[in-house]
Amino acid sequence: MSSEEPSLSMLLLSFGLLILASAYFSSSETGMMSLNRYRLKHLTRNKHPGASRASKLLETPDKLIGVILIGNNFVNFLAAAIATTIAIKIFGEPAPLITAVVLTLVVLIFAEVTPKTIAALYPEKIAYPSSMVLILLLKVLYPVVWVVNVVSNALVRVLGFSSVSNDSHQQLSAEELRTVVYESSERLPQRRLGMLLNILDLEHVTVNDILIPRNDIIGLDIEDDIDEILRLIGSSQHTRMPVYRKDINNLIGILHLRSVGKLIRLETVNKAAILGETVEPYYIPESTPLHTQLTNFQRKKLRMAVVVDEYGAIKGLVTLEDILEEIVGEFTTDLADSSKDFHAQQDGSFLIDGSTSIRDINRILSWSLDNTGAKTLSGLLTEMLQSIPDSAVGIRLDGYYAETVQVKGNVIRTVKMWPAEKAEDDE
Repeated sequence: MSSEEPSLSMLLLSFGLLILASAYFSSSETGMMSLNRYRLKHLTRNKHPGASRASKLLETPDKLIGVILIGNNFVNFLAAAIATTIAIKIFGEPAPLITAVVLTLVVLIFAEVTPKTIAALYPEKIAYPSSMVLILLLKVLYPVVWVVNVVSNALVRVLGFSSVSNDSHQQLSAEELRTVVYESSERLPQRRLGMLLNILDLEHVTVNDILIPRNDIIGLDIEDDIDEILRLIGSSQHTRMPVYRKDINNLIGILHLRSVGKLIRLETVNKAAILGETVEPYYIPESTPLHTQLTNFQRKKLRMAVVVDEYGAIKGLVTLEDILEEIVGEFTTDLADSSKDFHAQQDGSFLIDGSTSIRDINRILSWSLDNTGAKTLSGLLTEMLQSIPDSAVGIRLDGYYAETVQVKGNVIRTVKMWPAEKAEDDE
């Protein structure tokens, strides 16, 4: 044996270092590609050095992958050559099968599976430190990386694909964003989580789902006696009141009760003075999504809108507060107890006003009544019965029981309801 030939110990040491280098490249690739892009952008904006380096490398993923694969393949091939030399020294003759089996197991365990698993579990701990070496290697090997990328991108185009990076696939849809919010539920307070989900729901909800029905509108009929008008103004719990003539469809304007304070200085408050303080109504179609209407309220500096159907007839009112309640919830502590439309009974059932919207029932009682058709409880029951009941009637809904308690003026006024599961438990 020539004295210039490397010893077995040197070969083993070189082989071990090459396996470590291969593990570095494998873990760097997995770590860089496993980074959370949104967290990376956040840390980059906060001047995190490791995140800034990684973000710069990921701006040109073809160059990043190129330098990693060049380094990884080089050390793997060199390790294979040294492994063959070690096998010759140990067995005295070439042993390709033994060398291939042993090298495959060693590379697979120590240079592939283990480092990639660690990098997938802790991408930031691997990617940020390794980015320093990768940037240095990219500068040193840039000519080789450039040649490899030119040939590779040409083959990509020949195969009919675009070699230009497209970031649109990284943009989240509303449903994907909803999934991200759900996955972050353990880190967010329950109330904030609900607010985020409600914001995402705004585009799926229209003003028709939350409007105050025309029958429930409290307004001023200018044809009434002035004393009656003043009584309604004095007892109103709202800051704005519609002013109409005989019928709500003959709407004149909206009166802000703050403006009424100006009239107190008059010796005699008359109808002309009240009409002079009204402002022109703001009409919107019933199909307007809530997120659009919220933007419109902000742009027009308004807080109330009159909702009309496709024929121009008034269906109801919607206010800025109604939309905000869809996001933050009702401005009460215990909704089922405080709402005038809900009365909890000792047996676990609820007496519910028939004009209550199904959406409010589902939100307040955490039920799941179908609201794709009728919008109010009375409408839903009438739709199912296909008639107006003239006495108490029991109805089986999907998962719930309902019993009409009061019917007046061709409308179901009061309903007793309870979940079907409770009835089965009682039995």
